[in-house]
Amino acid sequence: MKNFFIILITLLGWTTYAQIQKGIVVDNDGNPVENAYINNTSSESHAHTNEFGMFSIDKTVSGNVLKVNALGFKKMNYTFSGSELRIVLEDDVFRLNEIVIQAKLSAMNVISKIDLQTTPVNSSQEILRKVPGLFIGQHAGGGKAEQLFLRGFDIDHGTDIAISVDGIPVNMVSHAHGQGYADLHFVIPETVEKIDFGKGTYYANKGDFATAGYVTFQTKDKIEKSSIGLEVGQFNTLRTVGLFNLLGNQKTQSAYIATEYILTDGPFDSPQNFNRINLLGKYSAILADNSKFSVSASRFSSRWDASGQIPQRLVDNGTISRFGSVDDTEGGSTSRTNVNASLSKPIDENTFVKANAFYSKYDFELYSNFTFFLEDPINGDQIRQKENRTIYGMNAELNKKTKLNDVNILVQYGIGFRADATKDTELSHTLNRTTTLKQIKLGDIDESNLFSYVNSEFSFGKLMINPAVRLDYFKFNYRDKLTTDYKTQTESKVKISPKLNFIYSQNNNLQFYLKSGIGFHSNDTRVVVQNSGKQILPTAIGTDIGTIWKPFPKLIVNSALWYLYLEQEFVYVGDAGIIEPSGKSKRMGFDLGLRYQLNDWFYLDTDANYTYARSINEPKGQDYIPLAPDFTSTGGLSFQNLNGFSGGIHYRYLKSRPANEDNSLVAKGYFVSDFNINYKLKNISFGIAVDNLFNTKWNETQFATESRLKNEPTSVEEIHFTPGTPFFMKGKITYTF
Repeated sequence: MKNFFIILITLLGWTTYAQIQKGIVVDNDGNPVENAYINNTSSESHAHTNEFGMFSIDKTVSGNVLKVNALGFKKMNYTFSGSELRIVLEDDVFRLNEIVIQAKLSAMNVISKIDLQTTPVNSSQEILRKVPGLFIGQHAGGGKAEQLFLRGFDIDHGTDIAISVDGIPVNMVSHAHGQGYADLHFVIPETVEKIDFGKGTYYANKGDFATAGYVTFQTKDKIEKSSIGLEVGQFNTLRTVGLFNLLGNQKTQSAYIATEYILTDGPFDSPQNFNRINLLGKYSAILADNSKFSVSASRFSSRWDASGQIPQRLVDNGTISRFGSVDDTEGGSTSRTNVNASLSKPIDENTFVKANAFYSKYDFELYSNFTFFLEDPINGDQIRQKENRTIYGMNAELNKKTKLNDVNILVQYGIGFRADATKDTELSHTLNRTTTLKQIKLGDIDESNLFSYVNSEFSFGKLMINPAVRLDYFKFNYRDKLTTDYKTQTESKVKISPKLNFIYSQNNNLQFYLKSGIGFHSNDTRVVVQNSGKQILPTAIGTDIGTIWKPFPKLIVNSALWYLYLEQEFVYVGDAGIIEPSGKSKRMGFDLGLRYQLNDWFYLDTDANYTYARSINEPKGQDYIPLAPDFTSTGGLSFQNLNGFSGGIHYRYLKSRPANEDNSLVAKGYFVSDFNINYKLKNISFGIAVDNLFNTKWNETQFATESRLKNEPTSVEEIHFTPGTPFFMKGKITYTF
């Protein structure tokens, strides 16, 4: 009898095991389909595919029907025959009712996927605009990195948002122009496959600068067809782009080259003579065990002249036009070379490893004049900021799923490092870009960041709990070359950043979440050693409570109430070459987003973001945070595949905001609309794009600055601005082969 029970229990165990089926979902070309949703119509069990297209589904036996759907693919009913579970999906038009709200921390990424599908990007600025609530401004006509705004932050060029591409960090630590400087212009828009974003401090795999949030971009592993395109527009604007498939449509490997070249003078009275060239080559392979390997190399270089920021008083009295300049010798050049290798390897259906190693060579030279003749009434106040940088690093992560007493557990272990070696970081007082009048700062910077994290998810039915912790170690070295003695100043710091998040999924159409976490942003090495290691890694503490909801099959609503405390604000003082701490701050706000599909062709999107931002230790009325936006909104209507036509109209609105601490100077808001329409005829597509459709007069970037003109006896503090683009039309033609 005892042996009978042993045999019975063994058979039951085998039966249970047999009901857990492993499978893979791929597209017609054999590429894995990530985030496909598989539902067993008999047992109601369900699963999602991982980034290898792999999944495990329980309570599934031969004869069961599996419903499979994924964004951008046709729905499929697959009858399991008991043999290999390999599901091939066919491409289809985008349908919002196929969206399944997944129980994971990054569920909001579905919003950026919708936006990328419905309105493809065609400029480097539009890449960042795909992040809901993220505003950008350019004050060098495309030469410098954009000025960023998110959740009540004037992030400058990247101080409080972490940006990466294919695992390569974009933010520059201890940069010559500003901490966290993030120049994304090396990305060719047509190569972007995926945008991953998150707001707040809640993500263990994101470290330095991830206070207001993070954005990561993933480039395409393959392109289906080759194409060449030409764009011609006003202001002597020309853009060429080419994407070339090198290996044809092979299922296991691919390679392509992408290139972009841009020329424009801009709308300014003094031509900006802007030119930029990009080149990207990428090889990808799917190995026998479904591992993915890729290696890429890219080169970017850019040169430009700039009119700079102009004082409002000169425009008001008619001395110069809105597109004039005080010092048109501003401008600069920059270049970046990247090499990146990445591997994603499944160990089994519940375990996989992903890693990448990268190298970057970066050069930067910028000439600016913020204050004109305030400091030097004879030669003017032009400055040069320059650096030569080498970056190398590695990221690695082990993902493992398991199940314990009906609790699904996911654990991620991550390690990595980043090292920056910057030679001759310089700030100098110059004249006409040719004469160095005085070297203000000159030195070599070596900065290293080693990190590790553990992220875990425990799923109890509808509730998922996500505790995590991150450990960072920083080493700062600075050698001041303007001193007579050889001496390396050094400081180090350890930072622990815990996170705790809760996600409750009522069903596939309704999710509630509560997020909390501690993050940080680092200060410039030169300031760190100058302050003897104080205020190296100021803490940010945040929390979000919100929902993602599909009240109707074709409508998605996301909303959140949030709060963020920052131990130390950073204000960059360009002509002094320092980051100036400005005290503690608090921000709280509300985010609301809507995505609605009217029919198979028309899509409506809108985002509105309100923020209350104040300094904590300042008296009331003196506690405004300069240039912190308190209300922004973006949205529009787009259409696709309508008898060969596609396009849309979109708007962005930025409310007027305080430009200084007592709100006595106000940066004016704006409402700007853009329009585009395209028509595809066989292998040729034609398009027209219009920026600022209604020719609105708007200021793209604004600052409260004290300046003095050459003929002025005293200085004046007022708004200085860079004008926004007027009505700007360009035509486009693309040939695909």
